[in-house]
Amino acid sequence: MGVITALLIAGGILHSNSFVIPIPVIIVAASAISLGTFFGGWRIIRTMAFRLTDLKPYQGFCAETGGGAILTSMAFFGIPVSTTHAIAGSIMGVGATRRLSAVRWGLGRRIVYAWIITIPASAAIAGFCLFIIKLITNSL
Repeated sequence: MGVITALLIAGGILHSNSFVIPIPVIIVAASAISLGTFFGGWRIIRTMAFRLTDLKPYQGFCAETGGGAILTSMAFFGIPVSTTHAIAGSIMGVGATRRLSAVRWGLGRRIVYAWIITIPASAAIAGFCLFIIKLITNSL
């Protein structure tokens, strides 16, 4: 929501001396997150709770509590952390407390590789989008 509002201000669509997020931006962002969770969230939940390691309800509670503690402490110190990384690490930790073989480390390795690839891939896509935008604005 903050990024969208900043773009609206930078583009001259919103004229604001204070950074106030408009209600339509809140509704659109919340709808996008909700629809993404509704249509694809079940796959992530299934992977984390059943494919990575088989969690029982009390183990899920412990993983969420551990992830929440990490996120809260990092927020307190002002350190940006991915919620997905914190929760996935907590789930692997909870699974490993039963026995190390309870965690499917091959899948965990693939998840970590995906995280590593995400940062440069996002930077490349952002750079490409900026290049296209500059190309379009210079031709106008």
